[in-house]
Amino acid sequence: MAKSDYYGTLGVRRDASAEEIKKAYRRLARELHPDVNPDPETQERFKDITQAYEVLSDPNKRQMYDMGADPFAAGAGAGAGGFGAGFPFSDIMDAFFGAAGGGGGRGPRSRARRGRNATIRVELDLRESAFGTTRELVVDTAVLCEVCTGSGAAAGTHPDTCDMCHGRGEVSQVTRSFLGQVMTSRPCPQCGGFGSIIRNPCQECSGDGRVRTRRTIKVRIPAGVEDGTHIQLAGEGEIGPGGGPPGDLFLEIVERAHEIFERRGDDLHCTVQIPMTAAALGTILTMETLDGAEELDIRPGTQSGQTIPLYGRGVQRLNETGRGDLLIHVNVETPARLDPAQEELMRELAKLRGEERPPGKFAPGQQGFFSRLRDAFNGR
Repeated sequence: MAKSDYYGTLGVRRDASAEEIKKAYRRLARELHPDVNPDPETQERFKDITQAYEVLSDPNKRQMYDMGADPFAAGAGAGAGGFGAGFPFSDIMDAFFGAAGGGGGRGPRSRARRGRNATIRVELDLRESAFGTTRELVVDTAVLCEVCTGSGAAAGTHPDTCDMCHGRGEVSQVTRSFLGQVMTSRPCPQCGGFGSIIRNPCQECSGDGRVRTRRTIKVRIPAGVEDGTHIQLAGEGEIGPGGGPPGDLFLEIVERAHEIFERRGDDLHCTVQIPMTAAALGTILTMETLDGAEELDIRPGTQSGQTIPLYGRGVQRLNETGRGDLLIHVNVETPARLDPAQEELMRELAKLRGEERPPGKFAPGQQGFFSRLRDAFNGR
């Protein structure tokens, strides 16, 4: 009987890795499986690729084939329909459903699993966000059980090998089908796939390998964080079941509103209201910034809507050098009521300036970008 070209049947090179061979088989099995293509010719091709995969996926059979012998042509393990006895049906299921399709995990699974991540909300005021701070946080979390050190077994004992699967974590069953004898695997129902049984659980953790407790951690919050920023603290989350590695702890920053400043990125904005006399004549105001009290120079002739910048008085840029600016928006207040003496002085001033009957200056209305955006949403 002529030797079959198993590499050509799967469409792989002769030096292909085991993973490449498995991927090629899965791809072809999805195309040629009888449930997808029931015609006889396709069924024959499906048997061919399955036979090729059985040889090339087995290191001993592949070595025999590479040395010039065909395990099937020699009658080595060939069964009904060209399939070896006990052909692993789980590999066919893998082609359609992934590694879990065969029901087994290819050996016992570990009791130790990674712990969950945790998130804590941290409230900061504007100064803390701008310059950074250090906080001590109380965290309710799972930690390693000190009695069993994560094994889950009582002191002086250890998990016993499962007598049903003999430590493999899965049990197999051979049945007959149109493919011949096929073998299916599933997690062992007695040990749950772990391959071992804890007959004497630790009384401290009830066999989980971890206990819940409250602990305090000190964290450094960098300058420049803002509302909604998430800070990841690797390995500060919960210890996993069975003493598995811990998850991560995430800090969600919540920035409290400031009584004066509004933050926009790294810049701060505020509004100062001054009387028209101060706007016309100029004045010096004292204001509190994040850096302390500073003098604000109102120049003579300052107009309502004008912006006065204080450069470098904003928020520290996150993970960068430099700071944003403090932008002060001026609002000039016009008096709504005047007493007779004030009214007389105002009329005299208007007369001196020739403004008793001013013509006014008319121009097309202008809107800022955010005003236009607001009106668009409101349907104006």
